[in-house]
Amino acid sequence: MKVTINDVAKLAGVSMKTVSRVINKEPSVRKKTYDLVMSAVNELNYQPNIAARNLAGTSSFAIGLVYDNPNAYYVIDMQNGVLSRCKEEGYELVIHPCSYHDDNMQEEFKTMIKRSRLAGLVLTPPLSEQQSIIDMLDELGVHYVRLLSGRDTDINERNNCILVNDYAAAYEITEHLISLGHKRIAFVLGDKEHKSTSERLAGYHKALKAHNIERSDSLIYEGSYSFESGVNGAKELLKNGNPNNITAILGGNDEVAAGALFAARLMNIDIPAELSITGFEDSPFSRQTWPKLTTAHQANNVISEHAARLLFSKARGSRQQDKDVKTTFTPSLVVRESTGYAK
Repeated sequence: MKVTINDVAKLAGVSMKTVSRVINKEPSVRKKTYDLVMSAVNELNYQPNIAARNLAGTSSFAIGLVYDNPNAYYVIDMQNGVLSRCKEEGYELVIHPCSYHDDNMQEEFKTMIKRSRLAGLVLTPPLSEQQSIIDMLDELGVHYVRLLSGRDTDINERNNCILVNDYAAAYEITEHLISLGHKRIAFVLGDKEHKSTSERLAGYHKALKAHNIERSDSLIYEGSYSFESGVNGAKELLKNGNPNNITAILGGNDEVAAGALFAARLMNIDIPAELSITGFEDSPFSRQTWPKLTTAHQANNVISEHAARLLFSKARGSRQQDKDVKTTFTPSLVVRESTGYAK
């Protein structure tokens, strides 16, 4: 027979209401009581019925992950990170893709929230960067955590945000190229509506300035976070025999860098002997190319898991943030075979 909450309560010697409070992770439960109930839960292998919990009252036992990102690797990593925390908390995960450019996106978003009765949301860029969406969520009284590209000094409401320091990571990648003797470093940018694009560009510019290398608009290609953009960007930057004497290309992400590498090989350019190429994020793209890409490792599954931790802390009304939550992440340089010394 299926184990019920009543069975857990009898074994633990507490009321069913107390078991419910423990399962729902209410902050007011004493540790001794929590340990007693969880011991009974584990002994009986009790599995709460999520649907029944949602129907039983006003509390919701599901959170949402909202994204508008064509990169499947990014989405899967984000999903896995949030889902791992949901399993720990006994919650379900509702995954909702949005089209940032859809005129009805905000209304669709609002309908989804009301229909799913979510306890909270994890928002990814560029949706997390839109003030109109944040205002709507505040008006609805919905808990949320925003994943944002930025630095510690950028955010006032730190309790609502997980930051990724793209600026520092782009500085480190650019400085790596400079250390190899590169001075004519081109940059194929990602989508302009993503703050990560402007942050990575700012880090690139800062590194050039720190090493007294002159900036040049002719070395910047405004693209998108896609393989095709990398192909088109590299072809444009290197056309007519590379008149700008470019010796390195920084891709806005790994897909862009993989596209740039593909285009360079079509032009019979040796990587890295004649041209160094770097990516960003350390997605599987960076390890599936030949040569493998130098990049910046961004642990999206870990980042999203911390976002979910922060969201659950907020949803439970905890006055103190979960001490295990890390709110700022800086992608770290990973040097591989796609970069070498400038000629």
